[in-house]
Amino acid sequence: MTQHLSYSVLDLSPVAEGFTAQDAIRNTIDLAQHAEGWGYHRFWLAEHHNMPGIASAATAVLIGLVAQATKTIRVGAGGIMLPNHAPLTVAEAFGTLATAFPDRIDLGLGRAPGGDGAVIRALRRDPMADSFPQDVVELLDYLGPERAGAAVRALPGEGTNIPVWILGSSLFGAQLAAHLGLPYAFASHFAPEQLEQALSIYRERFRPSPWGQKPYAVLAANVFAADDAGEAAYLRTTMQLAFARLRTGQPGKLPRPVRDIDAEIGAQMRQAVDGALRISAVGDRERVRDQLSRLVETYRPDEVILTGQIHDHTARLRSFEIAAEAASSLPPVRQAA
Repeated sequence: MTQHLSYSVLDLSPVAEGFTAQDAIRNTIDLAQHAEGWGYHRFWLAEHHNMPGIASAATAVLIGLVAQATKTIRVGAGGIMLPNHAPLTVAEAFGTLATAFPDRIDLGLGRAPGGDGAVIRALRRDPMADSFPQDVVELLDYLGPERAGAAVRALPGEGTNIPVWILGSSLFGAQLAAHLGLPYAFASHFAPEQLEQALSIYRERFRPSPWGQKPYAVLAANVFAADDAGEAAYLRTTMQLAFARLRTGQPGKLPRPVRDIDAEIGAQMRQAVDGALRISAVGDRERVRDQLSRLVETYRPDEVILTGQIHDHTARLRSFEIAAEAASSLPPVRQAA
């Protein structure tokens, strides 16, 4: 079977060097409004804590702001780091969002804490606890059909049946999503090593459930697009530099691009970074189109979600616009069996 894929946006609400979190939030809302006009299907935000370069820590709050400023695009979390929260709290927050914005809210769940041990303690969570599968099931119960007589109910939340996704960068999430019959998104934009194996496990082991009758897999990819291929490569150096700094324990605001990335981080680090970021499309419209086409043909996802850490907001808008143009020109693709 062939079909046209949906393309979506994953935004970290980046705080760029020389700018503030207020600028980042304003830019996120602006990007979401443009993405809706360009035909993107979803706009997801991710939970990170204690990160100077990311303004989406209070993810549910920012989702509400984006949903309020848009009309039709689905808005959600890619994702909420469930170990940081009681399932009831998440159900109530997203139940409120789904009540205010019916049929537009998604809830992606991650197993990582989204911060270090100090962050976990500050969130008043047990750093040794690992009850992710049980917490997911509890959350699904809160958001599912009415539970009259239950000792604890998510109100609002109950009966909203918000689409719940499992997010992952390893085989664990693939197995859990398959076991529960949930849609699955793989974080291949920064951790591609187990992408092929994870998708295979997810598809082979998927069990139909009230939340899904067949597997639905999303591929995450970076995109750095510009009208000139050289300019696109230049824009990409922001992400290369930011990723190198994160790997060496120096997180900060999203850096300005540089002309010579090897001079900044060294060839060996650049090669390591490029390996981690290899699920990317970089270049002008035709190159981005060709690279997206190859990724889709290789991994046969049901949807592609694009992210792009670009310092200049205008350039970031243009990158996603070019990517939308490239994606819309792709032919229907053969889906995984």
